[in-house]
Amino acid sequence: MRLPCRHHGVDLWLKPVLPALPCDWNQAIIYLDRDGVLIEGSENYINSVDEVNLLDGAAHALGTLRRAGFRTCLVTNQSPVGRGLWTHETLHRIHERMQESLAAADEDAEVDLILYSPYAPWENSCARKPAAGMLRAGNVLINWAHTGESPTSSQKILETGSDQWVESAASAMVGDRLVDYQAGMSHGVRTFLVEGHLGLPMVLERLVDENDKGDHLF
Repeated sequence: MRLPCRHHGVDLWLKPVLPALPCDWNQAIIYLDRDGVLIEGSENYINSVDEVNLLDGAAHALGTLRRAGFRTCLVTNQSPVGRGLWTHETLHRIHERMQESLAAADEDAEVDLILYSPYAPWENSCARKPAAGMLRAGNVLINWAHTGESPTSSQKILETGSDQWVESAASAMVGDRLVDYQAGMSHGVRTFLVEGHLGLPMVLERLVDENDKGDHLF
């Protein structure tokens, strides 16, 4: 099975130690695409740390979500790794620069868990959006970190989800592409599409409003 990858090559099914939240966890997770949501995107990929540029207000928006009690999970397709354009280590450095830039702008702006799919589209991995594998894994890992209860049937989680931890009604997916929308809807969470030059700040007020059920395209 082509599993999602974790930041710095950590084994996917190793219990995570999450950074402290500024307040109690509200049981909800905000799943975030990367390019066009937190940082500026590019048609030619983000290929080095020098190309990492935060979108205006993204750090404050991320910090605001965590101050409201949300956990955050990055779920990003990164097929250049699988295509051999650059390595996992290059991607880890890019994500380190992103995290450093976020924290420099807002001390609470931290992505709690980083997951990525290194697979090309033709590999048909359940870890690649529009499939929901990364979101399902993120749900399990974040709940595991809080409860201490290890997940069961971990390999099946990516395809069918887990009945061990039910996703909060306040959880949401934020992305700028149709595949993000499809992944969020498949996972069963509120889903918000943003314009790539505006990113996360565009939907911040909607995310913290649990009565906002997200966007509905179909």
